[in-house]
Amino acid sequence: MVLAILGVVLGIFIGRGPMRSQGLQLRAAAGALAQGLRAARAAAIATGQDVAVAIDPARRVFAVGNRAPVLLADGLTIEAPEALHGPGTLRFIRFAPDGSDSGGEVVLSTGGKRVKISVQWLTGQVSVADAG
Repeated sequence: MVLAILGVVLGIFIGRGPMRSQGLQLRAAAGALAQGLRAARAAAIATGQDVAVAIDPARRVFAVGNRAPVLLADGLTIEAPEALHGPGTLRFIRFAPDGSDSGGEVVLSTGGKRVKISVQWLTGQVSVADAG
């Protein structure tokens, strides 16, 4: 009897697939974007050339410089203000060789959770905080 109950419980868990947390996916995506922004700043300083981070809210992707785009996990959305405009739905944060940048904020969200990634225009400092 105990083995039958364990078998049913195990079957339920296996049928659901791996456990996922939207909050963890949100934090991981915010960390990846913040790291990409920091890498873009470092590359601009190292190469002496502008480096841009492209954000496409419509496609839910971002790309650092000429690297391959990173697609957000299902259920995550990305918001970037019109001030960072580019062609079509693209938004850009550009880093200059002196470490400064165009500045801006990007918000990632899922369900009721939101995380804001901010870039200080003068210093290029990237910060991640809950947006409520």
